[in-house]
Amino acid sequence: MKIMFALAMSICLLINYAVSAIPKPDEKRVLDHDPLSHVQHYQNDEHNKQYDHEAFLGEDAKTFDQLEADESRRRLGLIVDKIDGNQDGFVNLSELKAWIQYTQRRYIDDDVNRQWKTHNPNNTEKVHWDTYRKNVYGFLDELASQETDHPSDEHFSYREMMKRDRRRWSIADRDGDDELTREEFTDFLHPEESSHMRDVVVMETIEDIDKDSDGKVSVEEYIGDMYRQPEHDEEEPDWVKHERETFSNFRDKNKDGFMDDQEVKDWITPADFDHAEAEARHLIYEADSDADEKLTKDEIIEKYDLFVGSQATDFGEALTRHDEF
Repeated sequence: MKIMFALAMSICLLINYAVSAIPKPDEKRVLDHDPLSHVQHYQNDEHNKQYDHEAFLGEDAKTFDQLEADESRRRLGLIVDKIDGNQDGFVNLSELKAWIQYTQRRYIDDDVNRQWKTHNPNNTEKVHWDTYRKNVYGFLDELASQETDHPSDEHFSYREMMKRDRRRWSIADRDGDDELTREEFTDFLHPEESSHMRDVVVMETIEDIDKDSDGKVSVEEYIGDMYRQPEHDEEEPDWVKHERETFSNFRDKNKDGFMDDQEVKDWITPADFDHAEAEARHLIYEADSDADEKLTKDEIIEKYDLFVGSQATDFGEALTRHDEF
């Protein structure tokens, strides 16, 4: 993440703590609905392979996206050997699901480890809110002394994010001592992974989408979160029309024209839906050429572009795990 700021000192401070939980002020969502990828699986009714890459590889998708095709296939073959737990020459649904869960857990663990070291360099048992606030938002204190009575919109956005982080911190703080253990800190950074944090996920989602601040989500706000109406009066794409129907027929369960807290919760954290299993089933369906509901190494490598791809991206510096490859 690169955060541009007017004052040089502030830029330095922000870059130093870009690994923190805060997003840029203009980001639309603090949390992504889907734990497997930051992109949508289907965009404009078209399958987005980048979703599959991130679900299958986790952070290593950044590396694979920049590899030549032959090297992608070679590394994919090594991964397949790891996924095939019983070494029977096939990857079945349970093995693929377990791998996807592993890559997601690895991403979370790596992120928590990185930020725990940043905010708790002495590795004490807990991190206090004041320490975290100073590390991430301390630049606001200095800016406050330099500003007039009318702070900039950008500064205001960071203050609003600090308030949101403060609320999320308090909910993650189970014993109420204003300090977070490593487990509580994990809940703070990744509330979508913790059942007792689901309500704050819903609150933040509504706050992001609810443009008129009436505490609920209209169909226009729902559509506006994924589609920007063009300036000219153009006909909406079919996928947008489909999303309007989805809102009316499935999202808005009480048919009052809005999504309330519970309906938003059902939308972003649906009960009895396993993201990892759904993605594993999708990958098997796409790559299973002989329809035996399991994959050989050859079938996976034949569809290497589905699993790992090989295209230039602007993700930035690639992360390479030399121990695996």
